[in-house]
Amino acid sequence: MRVIILAAGQGTRLRPYTDNRPKCMVELCGKSLIDYQLDAFKAAGITDITVIAGYKQEVLERVGIKKIINPAYASTNMVSTLMCAKDLFNGDTDVLITYGDIVYEQRILNAILEAKGDVSLTIDKEWKRLWGLRMDNPLDDAETLKIDKEGCIIEIGKKPISYDEIQGQYMGLIKISAEKAKKIVKIWDSMDRNAIYDGKDFDNMYLTSFIQYLIDDGWRIKAIPVQSGWLEIDTVDDLQFYEKNIKSNAMNDLFKLN
Repeated sequence: MRVIILAAGQGTRLRPYTDNRPKCMVELCGKSLIDYQLDAFKAAGITDITVIAGYKQEVLERVGIKKIINPAYASTNMVSTLMCAKDLFNGDTDVLITYGDIVYEQRILNAILEAKGDVSLTIDKEWKRLWGLRMDNPLDDAETLKIDKEGCIIEIGKKPISYDEIQGQYMGLIKISAEKAKKIVKIWDSMDRNAIYDGKDFDNMYLTSFIQYLIDDGWRIKAIPVQSGWLEIDTVDDLQFYEKNIKSNAMNDLFKLN
């Protein structure tokens, strides 16, 4: 298993915490987000780990972790960052992709590692409980995620009209089989650089837009359902809310630090 951590972004909504460090090094309850992930990988026996860095990359150093730089981090988004590591999609092993601003319980990581299929991604079936604590109207911050009868995703990343269009929350954990790894890069290479993808140009498309492109191209993207057990730290409000509720044990039924 090979892990790629996407950690090139500037994390502007987490300032001032990101003034002098990348988003993945912001601390939650005294420990950086990336170190929570690295500890989870260690517990799972994973040692082949690469971080794709950009903003403040000079302070992002960990023993035994390889680093690739996205020099255009300020003008590109997730997929462009991921493809800075396209040489790692060589078919030698499965590839696990993880956002750098999430933390998850060991059971969440285990669920995606054990998944079978060409492309798999975890989805939180209990997402609305956590979103309901964070905001007055969870639908405003949500995206569609629709699943067919075989448990494969048929739509992701659109603006929902109702909760019926959200059968789970995309978490930012994706596994690609060794067999499909090279094909993922070929698909990206073949895409129209002048097209618009969910309102974004090619360099700034969301990873969900790329996943939808694969679905529309006939790929079977397997949904791996989980129940809570993860957090995304995107804003200062997120960080402060989680810190307060984790320390008071008010979120024990939703998330526990490893």
